[in-house]
Amino acid sequence: MIKVLIVEDENLIRKGLVYAINWMAMDSVVVGEGKDGREGLEKIAQLKPDVVMTDIKMPKMSGIDMIARAQEQQLADFIPIILTSYSEFEYARKSIRLGVAEYLLKPVDEDELAATMKRIGEALEKRRQEQYLRHAEENSMAVFLQPGKFESPYVTRAVQEIMEHYGGKLTLESVAEKLDISVTYLNKKLKEETSSTFLDLLNRYRVTKAGELLQTGRYKVYEVSDMTGFSDYKHFCAVFKKYTGTAPTGFVKTGKGE
Repeated sequence: MIKVLIVEDENLIRKGLVYAINWMAMDSVVVGEGKDGREGLEKIAQLKPDVVMTDIKMPKMSGIDMIARAQEQQLADFIPIILTSYSEFEYARKSIRLGVAEYLLKPVDEDELAATMKRIGEALEKRRQEQYLRHAEENSMAVFLQPGKFESPYVTRAVQEIMEHYGGKLTLESVAEKLDISVTYLNKKLKEETSSTFLDLLNRYRVTKAGELLQTGRYKVYEVSDMTGFSDYKHFCAVFKKYTGTAPTGFVKTGKGE
């Protein structure tokens, strides 16, 4: 669900936007409202909305200033929508540098709003995908970027095994046997040096590689499942969603289906 904050000083318009629009049909929910820019700024910090729909001219602080301050203070990572009248339209256009997604003329047309929310939903999904991959590279994948940095040679070898053979039937037992050490000892050393178990490292590496393959748009989901070492498609989907927060079918919408 897309979390929406509405900031509008005219009570009738604000309440109409909150209660007269079928937000659920747009896969959205209004999480709060503000009657001026100052209150809107407080709500942004408190509620962390995905979308902030705001009027321009309001008491205490304008919508443009509110957006600018929220961005400067990094209160939330949101997409702005400007509500404007014909007389304010050119002024609103000047706020494009703030990353405004849309300018909606009052009174708001629900079909136009629905189209806007659809575009925003797609943009947010893409952003989440990019954030996951970036997070994986900076954090989850950090273990694999310099496999030689570990104190234990067993940890180094185990990480190399994951990187080289993640697409096959790799298990903690098979790697421990190959290294001629016990399963318990290997998992203990991995936990000490990477803060993760063998299975967690393997799954994170596989899911990250699966995300990269899905982004190419060249493979179907079941093909990616096989290519990344998951013998069971349902298990792949469950693991993928656990680590990314979304199903592989929705991770990159290529129109290829399953």
